[in-house]
Amino acid sequence: MSEIKAPAGKLSDNERLKGNSNYLRGTIAEDLQDPLTGGFRGDNFNIIRFHGMYEQDDRDIRAERIEQKLEPLKNVMLRCRMPGGVITPAQWLGIDEFASSHTMYGSIRITNRQTFQYHGVLKHNIKPVHQWLHQLGLDSIATAGDVNRNVLCTSNPVESQLHRQAWEWAKKISEHLLPKTQAYAEIWLDGEKVQSTDTDTLEPILGKSYLPRKFKTTVVIPPQNDVDLHANDLNFIAIQEDGELIGFNVLIGGGLSMEHGNTATFPTTAYEFGFVPLEKTLDTAAAVVTAQRDLGNRSDRKAAKTRYTILRVGLEAFKSEVEKRMGFSFEPIRPYEFTDRGDRIGWVHGIDKNWHLTLFIENGRVLDYPDKALKTGLREIARIHKGDFRLTANQNLIVANVAQRDKAKIEKLARDHGLISDSVTLQRQNSMACVALPTCPLAMAEAERFLPAFIDHIDAIMARHGLTDDFIITRVTGCPNGCGRAMLAEVGLVGKAVGRYNLHLGGNRIGTRIPRLYKENITEEQILEILDEQIGQWAQARHTDEGFGDFLIRTGVVKPVINPSVDFHDASKVPDETVEA
Repeated sequence: MSEIKAPAGKLSDNERLKGNSNYLRGTIAEDLQDPLTGGFRGDNFNIIRFHGMYEQDDRDIRAERIEQKLEPLKNVMLRCRMPGGVITPAQWLGIDEFASSHTMYGSIRITNRQTFQYHGVLKHNIKPVHQWLHQLGLDSIATAGDVNRNVLCTSNPVESQLHRQAWEWAKKISEHLLPKTQAYAEIWLDGEKVQSTDTDTLEPILGKSYLPRKFKTTVVIPPQNDVDLHANDLNFIAIQEDGELIGFNVLIGGGLSMEHGNTATFPTTAYEFGFVPLEKTLDTAAAVVTAQRDLGNRSDRKAAKTRYTILRVGLEAFKSEVEKRMGFSFEPIRPYEFTDRGDRIGWVHGIDKNWHLTLFIENGRVLDYPDKALKTGLREIARIHKGDFRLTANQNLIVANVAQRDKAKIEKLARDHGLISDSVTLQRQNSMACVALPTCPLAMAEAERFLPAFIDHIDAIMARHGLTDDFIITRVTGCPNGCGRAMLAEVGLVGKAVGRYNLHLGGNRIGTRIPRLYKENITEEQILEILDEQIGQWAQARHTDEGFGDFLIRTGVVKPVINPSVDFHDASKVPDETVEA
């Protein structure tokens, strides 16, 4: 077999800035002292991402400030690193305190990357927030940029022993793949400066120019697929025997981002590579990352993700390269099955006899509203809770490990503050949106602010057709970059322009099928009209327990996406052959 290589060609400018960044230092420290702008200049605008931050501004008031001849209200969104989403009540109280006193919006945003974000951190508060997190035992290293991001782990509080074992591996994988540069500690924590020109010593896995694009990793505990494994580059599916974790099935090459009008970009589900025993887990992770590091496209960032590398070099060639770097071969895939991916809202009883309360947090936005003081309620719970908190990949929060004697007190606090509401429908619980406007600079349409009222309409449609006790997995993203995971929904809305969306249909409930574009650039009213008719048909002609997406595929409303690299952009929506009625 001939040696496989990365594509030749002029490197993208991101490669220049990473290579020239002095291992992610840039001139960030000097930029922090510049009072003339609330933002970061030159390369630092991108380099701060490797430290867990994106520069943003409030787009709702951008035009007004420009008219006043003022700079846009620049600030950063900061994302914490929290492998598996597990934190202590004391850490939550610290997170809450900083949000209240040092951010523009005062909110905590639970993300579907199983961590939280602060929105609206002004420049003079950036260094204090990193030091605050450090005091809490947290950091934001590598939660953005061309590195391995926050490692997800299925939130499974019921099988407590298995969850702890899997979570420990999520932490180990995160630590193993972190940048080794001391830039974070030097700039934000006033650490001692360490200089070296030895790339192999400084960054043995990531290298001086880090990865070609962002890289996402999960640890998944069947039968739940709550982390949406097919949205990620590298997935470790936990395989157990008698309640003990013995190893992982490895799936590689998932991802959801695309670009409107660019048929060379498309979402892709991950490929099964094989099984590895526990002791080979970190070697496997490093081998996959270094293969993508060396073979990924550094000339065209739109073709730089792992899935495009696999498609370019070939699945078997990429697998062979990974096995060569691991020093062993994958074993055959072990049997596994997914049955759902939603969070278990409400109380569940674990095999360890503890109770676990999953709280539905719409869009993950923790804030005090006039009719529900969510932020205050979680603060009050954290003050008395003796277990832990777990942030989920569905933007919810689990109050985990509650003793029987404390259950009633926790429930009362949750109900008193609107954290538990019997009126929240299954449909709302299974819907999700990215942040989008006004803070995300990439957003083309509303998502988080759009979703609640949109679900009101869907709830009404479901009730009209006698489906109040059922649901359709619904996701909205403000742009095609995929943060809201709409490309693994039964109904996925992707922002095209203000007030307009592309409607994708035909995903499934367990998150293993990509939905097909059904109508392009349409309004909310048009979307609801389409869904009303289709939901009515589903209510009348569905098979027992048949999900909405499966029904649309079976009845030929849309044909399934089988091979995304070939047929995702197929303009014909329905099968050529006659389908079952």
